[in-house]
Amino acid sequence: MKTRERALKLVAQGRSLNSVSREMGISRYAIRSWQTRIEPIKRAGMPCPRCQDAPTRPEAPAPYAYLLGLYLGDGCISAHRKGVYFMRITLDNAWAGIIDECETALRAVRPDNSVFRVQRQGCVTVSSASKHWPCLFPQHGPGMKHTRKIALEPWQQAIVDEHPWQFVRGLIHSDGCRVTNWTTRVIAGERKRYEYPRYFFTNTSADIIHLFTDTLDHVGVEWKPLNQSRAAVTISVARKASVALMDLHVGPKY
Repeated sequence: MKTRERALKLVAQGRSLNSVSREMGISRYAIRSWQTRIEPIKRAGMPCPRCQDAPTRPEAPAPYAYLLGLYLGDGCISAHRKGVYFMRITLDNAWAGIIDECETALRAVRPDNSVFRVQRQGCVTVSSASKHWPCLFPQHGPGMKHTRKIALEPWQQAIVDEHPWQFVRGLIHSDGCRVTNWTTRVIAGERKRYEYPRYFFTNTSADIIHLFTDTLDHVGVEWKPLNQSRAAVTISVARKASVALMDLHVGPKY
């Protein structure tokens, strides 16, 4: 409650929602809701679809596929007290739209759980607490992802098969990018600069790389690995038709 009171006090002093949000690491959505009702709403809690006698899939499969991609790229799940786990996705400050999309996906997958942002130097960690994150993301485990087996459960693979582009978007938004490369060509005796876009995805986990490339195969995107001396693997998408598909469904970071 002290955090809510402090945030509202700053707003009452004439501070903008943006400045209070940045200082306290709290979303503008939360501050606006506190202006209407400062007391937290008591909730019985949304049941976990995986913990029922007959487990089901998340009710928001498309946001789940996107969040799964973000988690495999830049996310982690860590234990807290009383059996609570924090899902944390760390994203670059430069991509405000992706930060908002991440928060939207977290809220869609677990509507009854609060979502908050923690501002760090150069990045923002979008986080949500729930007892059920390990149920929903069974890839959670001790150590770094590239040191353990990463494989999707059949119900997760079914979601990815139904929403492959959301999964690819999540992976690109975390560990990928769209860049413009250039080269020169001689045309009619004159050397001219030629620019072309391409996508890259880099990860150290061979399992996550395979999940990415298998999904690209599923949607008809041609790809190839780059020759590198480092442990991480970079996948390149450079063919014109494949880049056009990626632009249609993924696009540049924003």
